[in-house]
Amino acid sequence: MTVYIAGDSTAATYTAEAAPQSGWGQVLGELIDAEVENVARPGASSKSFIGLGLLDEILGRITAGDCLVISFGHNDAKAEDPARYTEPATTYPEHLARYVDQARARGASPVLITPVERRHFDTAGTIEPSHGKYPAAMIGLAADRSVPLFDLTAASTRLWNAEGPAGTRKYFLHVPASTYPRYPDGIEDNTHFVDNGARAVAGLVAPFLDSQVRRTREWRA
Repeated sequence: MTVYIAGDSTAATYTAEAAPQSGWGQVLGELIDAEVENVARPGASSKSFIGLGLLDEILGRITAGDCLVISFGHNDAKAEDPARYTEPATTYPEHLARYVDQARARGASPVLITPVERRHFDTAGTIEPSHGKYPAAMIGLAADRSVPLFDLTAASTRLWNAEGPAGTRKYFLHVPASTYPRYPDGIEDNTHFVDNGARAVAGLVAPFLDSQVRRTREWRA
């Protein structure tokens, strides 16, 4: 059984040249009892992933009994970019439904995962939601189409709030100057992860996906 990941930069796999950046899909295979094919791409939205031919790439390889993990939202909100933007009430769920329907048509099991929350704290030290209506739109589609869903937006929000502003720095791409070749001037990125963060997020997702993997295997046995 293979778990395919369709997603964005927060889930993507990075080469050594991109160190220390990492995505949760990059380490997921260490945490679940299934092979993982991570097709997530930096910058992708539910729309542009299709436009780039990446959904077709997955559909050409996925087989009955496999799982398609679908996790978008960060880039769907980019209204300035028609190639990526989707409306949360209309085109976003419409695009997600295409992934769901195409996976099911091949005998595979779709799974929806809401976008991981960013590290944006208010003055009281509480996470500020950054994804607008997109998580709720995905949750609504999951209910309408009876698709298993993991609310990573909510789960990551709980984790970031528990760790607080200081405790969450270790998870994100906060790099001092002259530490890594890719970031000679340093960087403080509150969206993307280092290995600690990728593993923390994958650790939130893994138990849910493992349960889906077991359920699929039992159903096919």
